[in-house]
Amino acid sequence: MVLEHLRVANLGVLEDAAIDPSTGFTVITGETGAGKTLLLGGLRLILGGKADSDAVGPFAHQAQVDGLFDLGQEQLGATRVVPRDGRSRAHLEGAIVSAAALQDRLGALIDIVGQHDQLSLTRPAQILELLDGTLDAGGTKARDDYRAAWADLQDALARQKQLGGDQIALARELDLTRYQANEIATAGLRPGVDEQLEIDVSRLRNVEEIREHLSETVRLSDSMAESAGELVSRLRKATGLDPALGELASAADGLAAAVSELTRDSMSSSDHLEADPERLAELEERLTAIGELKRKYGRTLDDVIAFGEEAERRARELQALIDDADKIDSLIDRARVEVRARAGALHRAREAAASELGKEMHSHLSDLGLSMARISIRLEETDPGSSGADRMVIEFASDRRLEPGDVGSVASGGELSRLVLALRLATRSERTVTLVFDEVDTGVGGKTALAMGAKLAELAKTSQVLCVTHLPQVAAHADTHYVVERPADGAARVRHVVGEDRVEEMARMLAGLPESVAGRTAAAELLESAGK
Repeated sequence: MVLEHLRVANLGVLEDAAIDPSTGFTVITGETGAGKTLLLGGLRLILGGKADSDAVGPFAHQAQVDGLFDLGQEQLGATRVVPRDGRSRAHLEGAIVSAAALQDRLGALIDIVGQHDQLSLTRPAQILELLDGTLDAGGTKARDDYRAAWADLQDALARQKQLGGDQIALARELDLTRYQANEIATAGLRPGVDEQLEIDVSRLRNVEEIREHLSETVRLSDSMAESAGELVSRLRKATGLDPALGELASAADGLAAAVSELTRDSMSSSDHLEADPERLAELEERLTAIGELKRKYGRTLDDVIAFGEEAERRARELQALIDDADKIDSLIDRARVEVRARAGALHRAREAAASELGKEMHSHLSDLGLSMARISIRLEETDPGSSGADRMVIEFASDRRLEPGDVGSVASGGELSRLVLALRLATRSERTVTLVFDEVDTGVGGKTALAMGAKLAELAKTSQVLCVTHLPQVAAHADTHYVVERPADGAARVRHVVGEDRVEEMARMLAGLPESVAGRTAAAELLESAGK
């Protein structure tokens, strides 16, 4: 990922400024107090940093920062708005998000290094990640094996958590779900069976009354059959006189046949209708049982059937959990043994890599004017975690005659900056990342400044590098150069300098005399020596 565009509006003395950093090495220079670091302050905001309304400038009622990032296959736009009154707002691809969301999305891809931003040195986990990037094939395999063992342990612990540590409660729940599933299964339910039972029960309860109605039906249909016969005879005679009445005669034939069939069916239904008190009692009992199941498990029969299916599934799950409970402790013990064994192998691989890393960092520090420094990288044993059982500690002394101490406690701001640069150079990889250095050259000059510029340019071969600097020796190595200027009206502006404009800015940085012939000559020579 690279930062393609950054625009800062109404932040401090910056009324409206924008830069388009190169994918290599970009520097930002300018007089002290001109507002150079405000550009990086804007970058911090867009990375989800803390918003301070006091930083809102005098040119509008709010400050706004816009950034465009190239992620390789896509571009990503982000915005942060800080009002003079009220809470800040963040946007990602036009959607409103939290500042934390900006940090999660972009924070890991940009590392800002300044006098108060020594992230790479004060976050052991981040240093360990950088160290792991230098592992050889065997070390990489050891790391992957550890991660697999750690994942197995977490799976086992998650299974244990599901058990809840109370097998008695699980057994109690299993008994209940089995009872429920069995009670519903024993009822032999199927969709619509309750409706059919109600019909059958109603028939058996009212046999005599139904017979009476059927008997009367037969008597009435017999009477209708006689009338229908006479009706058919009359229409047939009429049809003989007028063939056009044939359809009426056919209709009469059909009516007579229907009445006759109705009589037969009514008599048959009456003949097959028998009282059966035992069967009635059986059906009533079953219907009552279904009603009880509905009361306990669902409003409808479909609800009861669904509840039974879920109870069966839960019973199987509980049984599996209880079966696991008998062996989960030993499974976790074996997983922990495996984690410790894999952690040991990874520790040994990291120790070898740390030794080489210390040597390479010392070589870079020597080039950066700290040849007398002592640097020690050691691994402390910690409780196993997702990244291993190691905590990486960097100890430093500016003079080999001094006893090294924790780098965050004994190193000055300038030394910390050079240590971060040396660490990044020694652990660099092809992983795309943007590194931003905010006046890391404090306390540096002469040959050391030239070396720092060269080191930053070297780092920019694999990472996008931005640097706010006051040293011409550093600025000379940049691929892209921006100048922050603050004219008499008080509003700072940012200008991209190339050619003679860049020589003029370099002369100002060298001697404070941009129009000086000697200064411009020296600036041109410095750029030439840096290959720019």
